[in-house]
Amino acid sequence: MLHLLLYLAALGQLTGANTPPTETDISSCPILYFGKRYTTIYVDSSGGKLSVCFKGPYSPGAKNDCLLASYGGVTNVEVRIEKNGTGPGSDFHLSLGQLTGSSPCTVSLILKDDRSTDHMLSQMRRFEDQAAVSVSLQDAFTQSSLEVDVQVDGVSLRHFSFTQKNKKYFRDLSGCRHSGVVYEPNTVACNSDSSSVVTCDASAALSVSPCGPGRRCQGNSQCVVYSTCTVTGPTVIDFNGHVSSVQDRCAYTLMSATGLQLLATFQERRRKDVSFLERVILRLDGSGVDIHLGQGGKVQLNDSTLSLNSSAQLIHGVELSKDKSGVTAKVTFSNYTTSILFDGTTAQIHVKGPGSLQGLCVNSSSLSEVRLSEFSSSSCETQYSEPADGRIDCTMMTARCNLLKEAPFTSCHSHVDPGPHVTACTSVLCMYPAVDGLRCQFLEVYAQACSLHSNHTLEGWRSKASCSPPQDLCQDASCSAHEFCGEDMSGRPRCLCRAAFASKYRTRGALGDPTVCGENSASVSLAACLLAEKGINHSVLHLNDHTCTGQMDEKTHMVTFGFNNSKPCGTVISAAKNKIIYSNTVKTDNSSVSGPISRQSLVNIDFSCFYSQPDVKSMSFKVKGGTAMQQIISGSWNYSLSMSMCADPACTQPIDFSKGVQLDQTIYMSLDTDGLDGNLITMKTESCWATNNENGNGGLRYDLVKNGCGNPQDSTVKVIPNGKGTGSVLAFRMFQFRGNNNNIFLHCKMKLCLKSSPSCQQNCQRGGRRKRSVRPDYEDENPAFVTVAWGP
Repeated sequence: MLHLLLYLAALGQLTGANTPPTETDISSCPILYFGKRYTTIYVDSSGGKLSVCFKGPYSPGAKNDCLLASYGGVTNVEVRIEKNGTGPGSDFHLSLGQLTGSSPCTVSLILKDDRSTDHMLSQMRRFEDQAAVSVSLQDAFTQSSLEVDVQVDGVSLRHFSFTQKNKKYFRDLSGCRHSGVVYEPNTVACNSDSSSVVTCDASAALSVSPCGPGRRCQGNSQCVVYSTCTVTGPTVIDFNGHVSSVQDRCAYTLMSATGLQLLATFQERRRKDVSFLERVILRLDGSGVDIHLGQGGKVQLNDSTLSLNSSAQLIHGVELSKDKSGVTAKVTFSNYTTSILFDGTTAQIHVKGPGSLQGLCVNSSSLSEVRLSEFSSSSCETQYSEPADGRIDCTMMTARCNLLKEAPFTSCHSHVDPGPHVTACTSVLCMYPAVDGLRCQFLEVYAQACSLHSNHTLEGWRSKASCSPPQDLCQDASCSAHEFCGEDMSGRPRCLCRAAFASKYRTRGALGDPTVCGENSASVSLAACLLAEKGINHSVLHLNDHTCTGQMDEKTHMVTFGFNNSKPCGTVISAAKNKIIYSNTVKTDNSSVSGPISRQSLVNIDFSCFYSQPDVKSMSFKVKGGTAMQQIISGSWNYSLSMSMCADPACTQPIDFSKGVQLDQTIYMSLDTDGLDGNLITMKTESCWATNNENGNGGLRYDLVKNGCGNPQDSTVKVIPNGKGTGSVLAFRMFQFRGNNNNIFLHCKMKLCLKSSPSCQQNCQRGGRRKRSVRPDYEDENPAFVTVAWGP
């Protein structure tokens, strides 16, 4: 761009005399020299060198605007200022078509020898914002050519020469200067720091157009996006350096242009009121391709997981690689070159290219405009409030974040403003604990941004901030949707519970879900992340039988322990308070702890299922133990209780009630269950009675079975085991209440018990027969019962 200064070479022929340096005031006819106005010239011909300078006398190494030539024989240089105006149509305008306007005066330099013979004539004119020089060599000029060195600010630009005598040479001296740089007319270029586009038009008029925040001038003299968007935790530092915070758990568009969308999802971690960047998605327009960058260095192409290493792989035009610092994706689209580095907590998006972009990285305050329903749950916008963490010292955290304002970070301040990074750091660390690497994360992010913008690597900041080099602690960790990778109590990387998932367990001190009771089976599921919070490794847990260990679901990371009839796993069966209980325990013992000492609490989590009496629906029980104990609500096993009327003891001939039942006819009533463990449990008929009303209370009543035995007053009543172990057959002869021909209702109350229990072994003594008659009184019982009604 400085090569226009070549035209000044003609002036170099004006010197060569051995006269001492002369200073001439030309303020009456100032000369415009490549955009700079001069009112003084300095001419020196000593030492066989001819120099014409505009800032001061020539001196080797001085940053002057000078024309230098080697020419002997000149003893006098005459400077004349003449008020001879010229306008369009002059020989200057005819030779240099780009000139416009008029010139009111000229500065002439005449080189003479000791005989006052003219050797060269040069005229310099200013045409408003333009300037030009003419040079003519006279017949007395004896050299074959004149070599001229043009210097601007002491830097040599180009040599040129004049050879033909008696011919007038014209050169344009016009140009523009900006921030110490000279630009030729009709030039569009970037300024020295690429922050603006500089235009020097054909008339040498200067205009400077700043590119604005987040944009840089490139080689084609266009302002393009050349900046970094940083998303770290919940904060977004956009291309313009503005900071916003994502308060919810939704998905957003970080950046979009033709060919590529860059999306991000956010989720909570240890606190429900602070969200973190969870996943970055590259969506390639038109190809139906989504590339997911997730936690632990996991990269998925749609639903397929990719295997990556430090060697770049080209996947659908995206260059993917992974190292200890995270996953890097590079892609070029719509003349944009984009690089994304994601380490599981922070994404740094560096973009270079023309045109306009949209998304949070362009305007971080446009949250509502770029929120995506895709990848967002219906409740993602719900915001939570939690009590402040009293363990956080905000003053100390602020001082740590302010390290970004001190050396050695100061060496990068001219490239990356530390202000937004300090704001992001303090806003997070004053409300969220500095764990999981966050203590150094924000400093690391600024150092990386510095490297992206200046190719400058900050040295020494790690030792000052007591930060270790980045490690891939969570790389290749596979956590479930309700987990995130963080540090456990010992500082090791583990899949820990997200706050929203864990809250429903923490409020009741639980480590997992309630017991699930199936058909003669029971199971309990514990959350591996809840166990991890307490430093418990699920692999050392087992049931009463040490061979019965938990099975982890690879997707949900719930660890399930269970037992059934075929695999009891040391289950203990007991009877108490009208229920049969099957119980087991999830536990550790001293044998699972290595070394002379242990800080891990022993685990002892009871869970059970029970068979309840017909009048009992559910019960709860407590699990005892150390700090890892909890209460698990016990569940009940379902079974059916049926009653049927038959004409034979084996109940192969159902009674046809449509034909009526004859008085004194022997009736066999089968009381049976389905779904009980007949090897261990039996059902005992506690009592049966008949009434003349449906609800079983009040009115007329007649007892058939009391205390597990037939009515001793009625020899027709017999209780017969049905051979199945889980029911019985009641035999009696049909009757009716005196003076009442309405329906008779029969009610029975049953009791479950262990076969080995003495209460199931009962001897019934028969007594004298009692006449069947109306009983005006009734026993005031209020059991649940099974009812069968039939008519005469």
